[in-house]
Amino acid sequence: MNYFVEGLQGSGKSTLVEKLAKKYPDHSVLREGDYSPVELAWCAYVTDQKYRGILNKYSSIRGMIEEKSHDENGKKIICYTQVITDVPGFHQDLEQYEIYNGRRSFEEFRDIIFERYKNWTGDNMIFECSIFQNIVEDMILYRNASDEDIVCFYKELAEILRDKDFRILYLQADHIKDNIDVIRKERSDDNGNEMWFPLMIRYFDESPYAKARGISGEEELLKHFAHRQELELRICREIFSDKVTVLRSKEYPADLW
Repeated sequence: MNYFVEGLQGSGKSTLVEKLAKKYPDHSVLREGDYSPVELAWCAYVTDQKYRGILNKYSSIRGMIEEKSHDENGKKIICYTQVITDVPGFHQDLEQYEIYNGRRSFEEFRDIIFERYKNWTGDNMIFECSIFQNIVEDMILYRNASDEDIVCFYKELAEILRDKDFRILYLQADHIKDNIDVIRKERSDDNGNEMWFPLMIRYFDESPYAKARGISGEEELLKHFAHRQELELRICREIFSDKVTVLRSKEYPADLW
């Protein structure tokens, strides 16, 4: 069995993943930024030619880059956020080669995701936010896709996954703002300066979705999260109903373990 742990930011996904990992020590845990057979968050996806150019440009850390790189069907995947370096501009440069945030045409975006799911043959894996979060955020915020467009995308994906063994554990948040407030504090420096939330606000404010509607700020971001959760739960109900367990955020039943 494979598990996809899903839910909004601050819903307790990391904690649930840790609990699952203890329950199933024979399973591999794959978080954002790790090399994954299905998810490409925080990873650069490039051609061999582009990869050689990156190695030449950052020759001083060539070995570190190669250590975090993987061959895949004629492409290179670089887990660049796992390359710990202070070389100026490296992480910002590699970010442009991610597939999310409207960086690829929709056709290429869809084909990359579907092809990787088709080729996925692994088992005993625990994935953190690998089936909804980054795909849905990209389609809402950077492609202005309608709910129906996104539902259709997942109908196609469900057909690809039809014969695979997996379970989606979705953490439904009843108090979205409270959850966000918690991680705002957790992801602050020793002096209490917030590190994560300002980036999240900028990510939302600068999205085509927000600009097209003339909206910005915390309240609108929370409305977006509420909409995203509603849509993801709809996809769970309508498309993956036999594959989903919906759990209350941070309230896991004892018999789950």
